[in-house]
Amino acid sequence: MAILEIKNIHKNFGNTKVLKGIDLTLEKGNVLVIIGSSGSGKTTLLRCLNFLEIPDKGTITVNGKVLIDGEDKATLSDKIIRKNRLHFGLVFQQFNLFPQYSVKENLSLAPKLALKSEIKEYKKAHGASAAKAEKARREKEIEENTVRLLEQVGLSEKINSYPCELSGGQQQRVAIARALALEPEILCFDEPTSALDPELVGEVLKVLKNLAESGKTMVVVTHEMRFAREVADHVVFMSDGVIAEEGTPEEVFDNPKNERTKQFLQSII
Repeated sequence: MAILEIKNIHKNFGNTKVLKGIDLTLEKGNVLVIIGSSGSGKTTLLRCLNFLEIPDKGTITVNGKVLIDGEDKATLSDKIIRKNRLHFGLVFQQFNLFPQYSVKENLSLAPKLALKSEIKEYKKAHGASAAKAEKARREKEIEENTVRLLEQVGLSEKINSYPCELSGGQQQRVAIARALALEPEILCFDEPTSALDPELVGEVLKVLKNLAESGKTMVVVTHEMRFAREVADHVVFMSDGVIAEEGTPEEVFDNPKNERTKQFLQSII
């Protein structure tokens, strides 16, 4: 069974129809790369996956559980949205690190906030003394995980640095580590190299390739066609709010059938 199923997703902003019936599936451990021109709906689709936008129609299912039905969105409370969002980790174009926090604090903030809520429930079930011990144990785990994640993205020496002291590529690698901190089932990347100087792109793509090789399930919106060809298991070309073409990298890049796909690839490669 697919880890992610997207069925007939529609999203409008006023009278503007941005997504016009998107259907996708993603198997666990696979990498889905989405390509297309600006304004094609790629970022809006990612924002719907991460509950930053709520679809007007259609369903999003993870591991067989429907997380959202656009026609029944009135039942979505803030608490449910926050819980559903934990299935996904999102890395933005512009890093979005907290400038007032160190690298270590940027990575540990969300896990510690989640722990605070969990300890409240633990205390009700097991008592104050047990909750205090559990909190200490889990905080140690968070610290160890923070160190491990920074090692994974090659930034161990920057653990006490602040975002202003890092290059753009380093900031994006911290953002990737932060997305991994809550151990999401699906990692989403919205053009993670578009805000970087050309000489910094390679270090971020290397991290993404390593994640793919380690078996992470990923959805990547990118204009890096070489990366898409090398890493993707499945490529989707979006145009005007619909999926105009999809297939393996070989099918889409070497033998595109849709005229819009051909024109896009000719303009970008």
